[in-house]
Amino acid sequence: MRAGTSVGAHYREATRARSTAEFISKIEGGLQELEETVYWLELLLEAEIAKESEVRELLNEAEELTSIFVSSAKTAKANRSV
Repeated sequence: MRAGTSVGAHYREATRARSTAEFISKIEGGLQELEETVYWLELLLEAEIAKESEVRELLNEAEELTSIFVSSAKTAKANRSV
């Protein structure tokens, strides 16, 4: 729960960033939390605590958010040097 909700907190902080460097830092922090969230979801599956049908949608959403966050960080880094 903590890792999953922390992603949203990092995103919110990124939208209020005072600089490009701070934005990148918050987005990359969100990426770390996404990785942790995926780890815990995978553990739930491996330990057979949850069924794949219950977790698959969450894993898909984590993949989509990862793509968005990576793209945002890359764009911000490219624009920083312009």
